[in-house]
Amino acid sequence: MKTINHITWHYPAVTKKHRHALNGHKSCVLWFTGLSGSGKSTLANAVDYKLFQHGVKSYVLDGDNIRHGLNQDLGFRVEDRKENIRRIGEVAKLFVDSGQMISTAFISPFREDREIVRNMLEPEEFIEIYLKCPIQICESRDPKGLYKKARNGKIADFTGISSPYEIPVDPEITIDTEKLSIEQSVDKIFSYFKEKKIL
Repeated sequence: MKTINHITWHYPAVTKKHRHALNGHKSCVLWFTGLSGSGKSTLANAVDYKLFQHGVKSYVLDGDNIRHGLNQDLGFRVEDRKENIRRIGEVAKLFVDSGQMISTAFISPFREDREIVRNMLEPEEFIEIYLKCPIQICESRDPKGLYKKARNGKIADFTGISSPYEIPVDPEITIDTEKLSIEQSVDKIFSYFKEKKIL
C-alpha cells in the first residue's frame, strides 16, 4: 500500500495480469482523436462491436455521453477541456486495470492533454488513433449542426473554427476517414492488434 495525505491506495488481490490471462487478451486504451465530424464515435463503436463479436471485453466512452453524467459540470473553456480529458484518462485507466479494451471518442484537441493520459498508463497501453479528415469534409458532414452554429457565433471556442486542434505528432494509427470506409478502418485497427499481439 502507498499513502498520500492520509489517503491509502489498496492493491487488488486480482491483478491486471490475472485478468489478461482469464480474458485471453490484453487491455489498453484506444484513444480516438480528431475534429468534430471526423468519425470518432462511429469508428469507436464499429471497433467495439467487432471486439464484442470476438468475445473481447470492451467498452466505449463517448464524449457527449460523458458530459451527460461524470463531466456535466464542465464547460468548454481551455481549463474545462483539460479537466474533461484528465477525468477521462483516470476512468480509462481503471478500465485498463480491469482487463478491458476501452475506446474513447473525444476531440481532445491539445497534445499536452493526450500525453498526460498516455503517461498515466504503462507502455503500449495507450494507442492514439488519429482520424485525419479535412475540416471541409467534417463541416460538410456536420451531423449535429455544430459547425453552422460556430460559424454563426452561437458556439464559442469551437475546435477547428475558433479554437485550435493540435494534430498528433506520432500517433500509433492514422486513419484517413475521407478515403477509408468504416470496414477498412476497422480492419486497419485490427491489423495493429495482431501486429502488437494485443488479441
